[in-house]
Amino acid sequence: MEYFPGLPPTEVIQLAEEYIMNTYSRLPLVLTKGEGVRVWDEEGREYLDFVAGLAVNSLGHCHPRVVAAIKEQAGLLMHCSNLYYSLPQVSLAKFLVEHTSFNKVFFCNSGAEAVEAGLKLARKYAYKSRGPGCFEIVAAQGSFHGRTYGAVTATGQPKYHQGFEPMVPGFKYIPFNDVAALREAVNGKTAAVLLEPVQGEGGVYPASPEFLRAARQITTEIGAVLIFDEVQCGLGRTGRFLAQEHYGVTSDLTCLAKALGGGFPMGALLSTDAVAPGFGPGDHASTFGGNPLAAAAAFAALRALVDEKLVENAGGVGVYFRERLAALGRETGLLKEVRGLGLMIGAVTSVPAKEVVTACQARGLIVNAVKDDTLRFVPPLNIGREDVDRAVAILKEGLLAVSNSKDDRN
Repeated sequence: MEYFPGLPPTEVIQLAEEYIMNTYSRLPLVLTKGEGVRVWDEEGREYLDFVAGLAVNSLGHCHPRVVAAIKEQAGLLMHCSNLYYSLPQVSLAKFLVEHTSFNKVFFCNSGAEAVEAGLKLARKYAYKSRGPGCFEIVAAQGSFHGRTYGAVTATGQPKYHQGFEPMVPGFKYIPFNDVAALREAVNGKTAAVLLEPVQGEGGVYPASPEFLRAARQITTEIGAVLIFDEVQCGLGRTGRFLAQEHYGVTSDLTCLAKALGGGFPMGALLSTDAVAPGFGPGDHASTFGGNPLAAAAAFAALRALVDEKLVENAGGVGVYFRERLAALGRETGLLKEVRGLGLMIGAVTSVPAKEVVTACQARGLIVNAVKDDTLRFVPPLNIGREDVDRAVAILKEGLLAVSNSKDDRN
Protein backbone atom coordinates (compact mmCIF):
# COMPACT_ATOMS: atom_id res chain seq x y z
CA MET A 1 0.00 0.00 0.00
CA GLU A 2 1.40 3.37 -1.01
CA TYR A 3 -0.36 6.44 0.31
CA PHE A 4 1.87 8.87 -1.60
CA PRO A 5 3.67 6.91 -4.33
CA GLY A 6 7.25 8.04 -4.76
CA LEU A 7 7.03 10.79 -2.14
CA PRO A 8 10.55 11.50 -0.81
CA PRO A 9 11.18 11.52 2.96
CA THR A 10 11.65 15.30 3.07
CA GLU A 11 8.15 15.83 1.70
CA VAL A 12 6.66 13.29 4.13
CA ILE A 13 8.21 15.28 6.98
CA GLN A 14 6.93 18.55 5.52
CA LEU A 15 3.39 17.14 5.29
CA ALA A 16 3.60 15.90 8.87
CA GLU A 17 4.67 19.33 10.07
CA GLU A 18 1.81 20.91 8.15
CA TYR A 19 -1.01 18.60 9.24
CA ILE A 20 -0.02 16.94 12.54
CA MET A 21 0.01 18.75 15.89
CA ASN A 22 3.50 19.51 17.16
CA THR A 23 3.54 17.34 20.29
CA TYR A 24 6.72 15.33 19.58
CA SER A 25 10.33 16.27 18.99
CA ARG A 26 10.63 13.92 16.06
CA LEU A 27 13.84 12.68 14.49
CA PRO A 28 14.08 13.14 10.70
CA LEU A 29 13.40 9.48 9.98
CA VAL A 30 10.49 8.04 7.97
CA LEU A 31 10.05 4.35 8.83
CA THR A 32 8.17 2.15 6.40
CA LYS A 33 8.77 -1.49 7.37
CA GLY A 34 9.79 -3.61 10.32
CA GLU A 35 10.71 -7.25 10.77
CA GLY A 36 12.10 -8.78 13.94
CA VAL A 37 14.61 -6.44 15.56
CA ARG A 38 15.11 -4.33 12.43
CA VAL A 39 13.30 -1.52 10.67
CA TRP A 40 13.76 0.15 7.28
CA ASP A 41 13.27 3.75 6.24
CA GLU A 42 11.76 5.28 3.11
CA GLU A 43 15.05 4.98 1.26
CA GLY A 44 15.60 1.34 2.15
CA ARG A 45 18.23 1.86 4.87
CA GLU A 46 18.23 -0.76 7.62
CA TYR A 47 18.39 -0.02 11.35
CA LEU A 48 18.78 -2.14 14.46
CA ASP A 49 15.85 -1.02 16.63
CA PHE A 50 16.76 -0.75 20.31
CA VAL A 51 13.84 1.55 21.10
CA ALA A 52 11.19 -0.95 19.94
CA GLY A 53 8.36 1.56 19.90
CA LEU A 54 9.37 2.66 23.43
CA ALA A 55 9.17 -0.84 24.88
CA VAL A 56 6.05 -1.72 22.88
CA ASN A 57 7.49 -4.16 20.34
CA SER A 58 8.78 -6.75 22.78
CA LEU A 59 8.37 -9.46 20.16
CA GLY A 60 10.09 -7.35 17.54
CA HIS A 61 8.23 -6.02 14.53
CA CYS A 62 5.41 -7.89 12.82
CA HIS A 63 5.68 -11.10 14.80
CA PRO A 64 3.99 -13.81 12.69
CA ARG A 65 1.68 -14.98 15.47
CA VAL A 66 0.41 -11.46 16.18
CA VAL A 67 -0.01 -10.68 12.47
CA ALA A 68 -1.95 -13.91 11.94
CA ALA A 69 -4.18 -13.26 14.94
CA ILE A 70 -5.02 -9.74 13.76
CA LYS A 71 -5.78 -10.94 10.23
CA GLU A 72 -8.04 -13.73 11.44
CA GLN A 73 -9.92 -11.66 14.02
CA ALA A 74 -10.33 -8.70 11.64
CA GLY A 75 -12.32 -11.00 9.38
CA LEU A 76 -14.57 -12.13 12.24
CA LEU A 77 -15.33 -9.25 14.60
CA MET A 78 -13.22 -6.16 15.23
CA HIS A 79 -15.36 -4.37 17.79
CA CYS A 80 -18.39 -4.90 19.93
CA SER A 81 -19.58 -2.98 22.95
CA ASN A 82 -18.54 -4.08 26.43
CA LEU A 83 -22.26 -4.47 27.05
CA TYR A 84 -21.65 -7.93 25.57
CA TYR A 85 -19.11 -10.72 25.99
CA SER A 86 -16.43 -11.78 23.54
CA LEU A 87 -14.20 -14.84 23.59
CA PRO A 88 -10.87 -13.04 22.83
CA GLN A 89 -11.36 -10.71 25.81
CA VAL A 90 -12.25 -13.51 28.20
CA SER A 91 -9.33 -15.63 26.98
CA LEU A 92 -6.89 -12.76 27.48
CA ALA A 93 -8.19 -12.01 30.98
CA LYS A 94 -7.86 -15.67 31.96
CA PHE A 95 -4.27 -15.78 30.64
CA LEU A 96 -3.24 -12.68 32.62
CA VAL A 97 -4.78 -14.01 35.83
CA GLU A 98 -3.17 -17.42 35.41
CA HIS A 99 0.29 -15.92 34.85
CA THR A 100 0.18 -13.41 37.72
CA SER A 101 -1.04 -13.25 41.32
CA PHE A 102 -4.08 -11.14 40.38
CA ASN A 103 -7.71 -12.12 40.08
CA LYS A 104 -9.53 -9.56 37.92
CA VAL A 105 -8.73 -7.45 34.85
CA PHE A 106 -10.05 -4.17 33.44
CA PHE A 107 -9.15 -3.51 29.80
CA CYS A 108 -8.41 -0.14 28.21
CA ASN A 109 -6.25 1.20 25.38
CA SER A 110 -3.08 2.68 26.84
CA GLY A 111 -0.83 3.00 29.86
CA ALA A 112 -2.25 6.36 30.86
CA GLU A 113 -5.75 4.87 30.81
CA ALA A 114 -4.59 1.95 32.95
CA VAL A 115 -3.15 4.39 35.48
CA GLU A 116 -6.34 6.47 35.44
CA ALA A 117 -8.37 3.33 36.10
CA GLY A 118 -6.05 2.43 38.98
CA LEU A 119 -6.32 5.88 40.56
CA LYS A 120 -10.09 5.88 40.28
CA LEU A 121 -10.44 2.35 41.62
CA ALA A 122 -8.14 3.10 44.55
CA ARG A 123 -10.12 6.20 45.50
CA LYS A 124 -13.48 4.46 45.09
CA TYR A 125 -12.28 1.49 47.13
CA ALA A 126 -11.02 3.82 49.87
CA TYR A 127 -14.32 5.72 49.81
CA LYS A 128 -16.30 2.53 50.25
CA SER A 129 -14.03 0.86 52.82
CA ARG A 130 -12.63 3.77 54.83
CA GLY A 131 -14.80 6.80 54.15
CA PRO A 132 -14.77 9.97 52.02
CA GLY A 133 -11.72 11.48 53.77
CA CYS A 134 -9.33 8.89 52.28
CA PHE A 135 -8.41 10.27 48.87
CA GLU A 136 -4.71 11.19 48.82
CA ILE A 137 -2.31 9.56 46.37
CA VAL A 138 1.40 9.30 47.21
CA ALA A 139 3.69 9.12 44.17
CA ALA A 140 7.44 9.40 43.59
CA GLN A 141 9.56 12.21 42.29
CA GLY A 142 11.06 11.41 38.90
CA SER A 143 8.14 9.15 38.01
CA PHE A 144 6.16 9.10 34.79
CA HIS A 145 2.60 7.78 34.62
CA GLY A 146 1.05 9.22 31.46
CA ARG A 147 -0.46 12.32 29.91
CA THR A 148 -4.11 12.36 31.00
CA TYR A 149 -4.93 14.68 33.91
CA GLY A 150 -4.83 12.13 36.70
CA ALA A 151 -1.81 10.32 35.27
CA VAL A 152 0.17 13.49 34.58
CA THR A 153 -0.67 14.82 38.04
CA ALA A 154 0.72 11.60 39.50
CA THR A 155 3.86 12.10 37.42
CA GLY A 156 6.49 13.48 39.79
CA GLN A 157 8.21 15.76 37.27
CA PRO A 158 7.15 19.44 37.37
CA LYS A 159 8.04 19.98 33.70
CA TYR A 160 5.02 17.89 32.71
CA HIS A 161 2.72 20.05 34.84
CA GLN A 162 3.77 23.46 33.54
CA GLY A 163 0.96 25.28 31.78
CA PHE A 164 -1.68 22.71 32.74
CA GLU A 165 -2.29 23.88 36.28
CA PRO A 166 -4.26 23.49 38.42
CA MET A 167 -3.51 19.80 38.64
CA VAL A 168 -5.83 17.20 40.19
CA PRO A 169 -5.86 17.78 43.98
CA GLY A 170 -4.80 15.24 46.58
CA PHE A 171 -1.37 14.15 45.31
CA LYS A 172 1.91 14.05 47.25
CA TYR A 173 5.43 13.33 45.96
CA ILE A 174 8.33 11.73 47.79
CA PRO A 175 11.93 11.03 46.75
CA PHE A 176 12.19 7.65 45.02
CA ASN A 177 13.69 4.93 47.23
CA ASP A 178 13.33 7.08 50.39
CA VAL A 179 11.64 4.83 52.96
CA ALA A 180 11.57 7.51 55.68
CA ALA A 181 9.84 9.99 53.37
CA LEU A 182 7.31 7.33 52.39
CA ARG A 183 6.48 6.60 56.02
CA GLU A 184 6.03 10.30 56.72
CA ALA A 185 3.79 10.89 53.67
CA VAL A 186 1.35 8.01 54.22
CA ASN A 187 -1.41 8.66 56.76
CA GLY A 188 -5.08 8.09 57.41
CA LYS A 189 -6.03 10.13 54.35
CA THR A 190 -3.96 8.02 51.97
CA ALA A 191 -6.00 6.10 49.41
CA ALA A 192 -3.03 4.71 47.49
CA VAL A 193 0.70 4.69 46.90
CA LEU A 194 1.63 4.63 43.21
CA LEU A 195 5.13 3.51 42.19
CA GLU A 196 7.11 2.19 39.23
CA PRO A 197 9.27 -0.80 40.20
CA VAL A 198 11.69 0.60 37.63
CA GLN A 199 11.36 4.26 36.71
CA GLY A 200 11.55 4.53 32.93
CA GLU A 201 11.19 8.09 31.66
CA GLY A 202 12.86 9.28 34.84
CA GLY A 203 16.16 7.71 33.74
CA VAL A 204 15.82 3.92 34.25
CA TYR A 205 16.15 3.69 38.03
CA PRO A 206 15.22 0.36 39.66
CA ALA A 207 13.53 0.58 43.04
CA SER A 208 15.44 -0.72 46.02
CA PRO A 209 14.02 -3.89 47.61
CA GLU A 210 13.70 -2.04 50.92
CA PHE A 211 11.59 0.68 49.33
CA LEU A 212 9.02 -1.59 47.69
CA ARG A 213 8.82 -3.85 50.73
CA ALA A 214 8.23 -0.83 52.94
CA ALA A 215 5.54 0.40 50.56
CA ARG A 216 3.78 -2.94 50.85
CA GLN A 217 4.02 -3.00 54.65
CA ILE A 218 2.92 0.61 55.15
CA THR A 219 -0.09 0.42 52.82
CA THR A 220 -1.21 -2.87 54.33
CA GLU A 221 -1.04 -1.44 57.85
CA ILE A 222 -3.43 1.43 57.11
CA GLY A 223 -5.58 -0.31 54.49
CA ALA A 224 -4.38 1.79 51.54
CA VAL A 225 -3.99 0.42 48.03
CA LEU A 226 -0.54 -0.24 46.58
CA ILE A 227 -0.40 0.40 42.83
CA PHE A 228 2.54 -0.59 40.65
CA ASP A 229 2.85 1.05 37.27
CA GLU A 230 4.42 -1.68 35.13
CA VAL A 231 3.42 -0.14 31.81
CA GLN A 232 7.05 -0.04 30.71
CA CYS A 233 8.80 -2.51 33.01
CA GLY A 234 6.18 -5.27 32.97
CA LEU A 235 5.51 -8.26 30.70
CA GLY A 236 8.99 -9.74 30.61
CA ARG A 237 10.98 -6.55 30.11
CA THR A 238 13.07 -7.02 33.27
CA GLY A 239 13.53 -10.78 32.99
CA ARG A 240 10.42 -11.62 35.03
CA PHE A 241 6.82 -11.62 33.82
CA LEU A 242 6.20 -8.68 36.15
CA ALA A 243 9.02 -6.56 37.55
CA GLN A 244 7.60 -6.77 41.07
CA GLU A 245 8.52 -10.46 41.10
CA HIS A 246 12.19 -9.44 41.51
CA TYR A 247 11.28 -7.94 44.86
CA GLY A 248 8.99 -10.57 46.32
CA VAL A 249 6.31 -7.88 46.63
CA THR A 250 2.80 -8.04 45.20
CA SER A 251 0.76 -4.90 44.66
CA ASP A 252 -3.01 -4.62 44.94
CA LEU A 253 -3.26 -3.09 41.46
CA THR A 254 -0.86 -3.27 38.53
CA CYS A 255 -1.05 -1.15 35.38
CA LEU A 256 -0.01 -2.70 32.05
CA ALA A 257 0.13 -1.54 28.42
CA LYS A 258 2.93 -1.03 25.86
CA ALA A 259 4.06 -4.63 25.15
CA LEU A 260 0.63 -6.06 25.98
CA GLY A 261 -0.76 -5.77 22.45
CA GLY A 262 2.33 -6.87 20.57
CA GLY A 263 2.33 -3.51 18.79
CA PHE A 264 -1.45 -3.04 18.84
CA PRO A 265 -2.91 -0.42 21.26
CA MET A 266 -3.89 -2.20 24.48
CA GLY A 267 -3.87 -1.50 28.22
CA ALA A 268 -5.01 -3.33 31.32
CA LEU A 269 -5.41 -2.89 35.05
CA LEU A 270 -4.88 -6.03 37.14
CA SER A 271 -6.55 -6.21 40.55
CA THR A 272 -6.84 -8.51 43.51
CA ASP A 273 -10.23 -9.86 44.50
CA ALA A 274 -10.12 -7.65 47.59
CA VAL A 275 -9.89 -4.33 45.72
CA ALA A 276 -11.79 -5.09 42.49
CA PRO A 277 -15.26 -4.67 44.11
CA GLY A 278 -14.43 -0.98 44.52
CA PHE A 279 -15.78 -0.69 40.98
CA GLY A 280 -19.38 -1.51 40.17
CA PRO A 281 -21.33 -1.16 36.92
CA GLY A 282 -21.15 2.43 35.72
CA ASP A 283 -18.17 3.42 37.88
CA HIS A 284 -15.67 3.19 35.04
CA ALA A 285 -15.62 2.15 31.39
CA SER A 286 -13.72 2.16 28.11
CA THR A 287 -15.55 2.08 24.79
CA PHE A 288 -12.75 0.34 22.92
CA GLY A 289 -11.11 -1.38 25.90
CA GLY A 290 -10.61 -5.09 25.33
CA ASN A 291 -12.26 -5.07 21.91
CA PRO A 292 -12.01 -8.41 20.09
CA LEU A 293 -9.27 -7.28 17.70
CA ALA A 294 -7.00 -5.82 20.39
CA ALA A 295 -7.64 -8.76 22.70
CA ALA A 296 -6.79 -11.27 19.96
CA ALA A 297 -3.53 -9.44 19.23
CA ALA A 298 -2.63 -9.30 22.93
CA PHE A 299 -3.48 -12.95 23.52
CA ALA A 300 -1.23 -13.98 20.63
CA ALA A 301 1.54 -11.69 21.85
CA LEU A 302 1.49 -13.02 25.40
CA ARG A 303 1.38 -16.63 24.27
CA ALA A 304 4.43 -15.99 22.08
CA LEU A 305 6.17 -14.27 24.99
CA VAL A 306 5.73 -17.36 27.15
CA ASP A 307 6.06 -20.09 24.52
CA GLU A 308 9.27 -18.65 23.07
CA LYS A 309 10.74 -18.09 26.55
CA LEU A 310 11.40 -14.42 25.86
CA VAL A 311 11.12 -13.50 29.53
CA GLU A 312 14.06 -15.75 30.30
CA ASN A 313 15.91 -14.44 27.25
CA ALA A 314 15.44 -10.87 28.45
CA GLY A 315 17.05 -11.77 31.76
CA GLY A 316 20.06 -13.53 30.27
CA VAL A 317 20.73 -11.20 27.34
CA GLY A 318 20.07 -8.22 29.59
CA VAL A 319 22.95 -9.22 31.87
CA TYR A 320 25.22 -9.64 28.85
CA PHE A 321 24.16 -6.25 27.44
CA ARG A 322 24.84 -4.42 30.70
CA GLU A 323 28.26 -6.11 30.96
CA ARG A 324 29.14 -5.02 27.43
CA LEU A 325 28.04 -1.45 28.14
CA ALA A 326 30.03 -1.33 31.36
CA ALA A 327 33.10 -2.60 29.48
CA LEU A 328 32.56 0.05 26.82
CA GLY A 329 32.44 2.66 29.54
CA ARG A 330 35.73 1.48 31.00
CA GLU A 331 37.32 1.39 27.55
CA THR A 332 36.24 4.82 26.34
CA GLY A 333 35.43 6.77 29.50
CA LEU A 334 32.27 7.96 27.71
CA LEU A 335 29.74 5.92 29.73
CA LYS A 336 29.77 6.82 33.41
CA GLU A 337 27.08 4.48 34.73
CA VAL A 338 24.98 1.55 33.55
CA ARG A 339 21.82 0.57 35.42
CA GLY A 340 18.62 -1.37 34.92
CA LEU A 341 17.01 -4.81 34.99
CA GLY A 342 16.74 -7.26 32.13
CA LEU A 343 16.38 -5.42 28.84
CA MET A 344 15.41 -2.11 30.42
CA ILE A 345 18.75 -0.34 30.60
CA GLY A 346 19.96 3.21 31.19
CA ALA A 347 23.48 4.39 30.38
CA VAL A 348 24.80 7.74 31.61
CA THR A 349 27.00 9.47 29.04
CA SER A 350 29.80 11.98 29.48
CA VAL A 351 28.85 13.58 26.14
CA PRO A 352 25.41 14.93 25.10
CA ALA A 353 23.08 11.93 24.87
CA LYS A 354 20.87 13.42 22.17
CA GLU A 355 23.90 13.89 19.93
CA VAL A 356 24.78 10.25 20.52
CA VAL A 357 21.26 9.27 19.43
CA THR A 358 21.75 11.15 16.15
CA ALA A 359 25.22 9.69 15.59
CA CYS A 360 23.97 6.14 16.21
CA GLN A 361 21.00 6.60 13.90
CA ALA A 362 23.34 7.69 11.10
CA ARG A 363 25.22 4.41 11.61
CA GLY A 364 22.18 2.12 11.71
CA LEU A 365 21.18 1.93 15.39
CA ILE A 366 18.03 3.46 16.87
CA VAL A 367 18.38 4.42 20.54
CA ASN A 368 16.64 6.93 22.78
CA ALA A 369 17.69 9.64 25.24
CA VAL A 370 15.55 10.16 28.34
CA LYS A 371 17.80 12.84 29.79
CA ASP A 372 20.52 15.12 28.46
CA ASP A 373 23.08 12.60 29.73
CA THR A 374 21.15 9.32 29.72
CA LEU A 375 20.49 6.80 26.97
CA ARG A 376 17.66 4.29 27.32
CA PHE A 377 17.73 0.84 25.72
CA VAL A 378 14.44 -1.10 25.53
CA PRO A 379 14.99 -3.47 22.58
CA PRO A 380 12.79 -6.41 21.60
CA LEU A 381 13.03 -9.26 24.09
CA ASN A 382 14.01 -11.73 21.38
CA ILE A 383 17.36 -10.12 20.59
CA GLY A 384 20.48 -12.28 20.81
CA ARG A 385 24.05 -11.63 21.85
CA GLU A 386 25.01 -10.94 18.24
CA ASP A 387 22.48 -8.10 18.17
CA VAL A 388 23.94 -6.70 21.38
CA ASP A 389 27.47 -6.92 19.95
CA ARG A 390 26.41 -5.03 16.83
CA ALA A 391 24.59 -2.38 18.88
CA VAL A 392 27.56 -1.85 21.19
CA ALA A 393 29.92 -1.55 18.22
CA ILE A 394 27.74 1.15 16.65
CA LEU A 395 27.29 2.86 20.01
CA LYS A 396 31.06 3.02 20.42
CA GLU A 397 31.37 4.67 17.00
CA GLY A 398 28.62 7.13 17.90
CA LEU A 399 30.10 8.03 21.28
CA LEU A 400 33.56 8.57 19.80
CA ALA A 401 32.15 10.67 16.96
CA VAL A 402 30.34 12.96 19.39
CA SER A 403 33.37 13.13 21.68
CA ASN A 404 35.71 14.00 18.80
CA SER A 405 33.27 16.59 17.51
CA LYS A 406 33.12 18.14 20.98
CA ASP A 407 36.93 18.26 21.10
CA ASP A 408 37.01 19.96 17.72
CA ARG A 409 34.51 22.61 18.89
CA ASN A 410 36.66 23.29 21.94
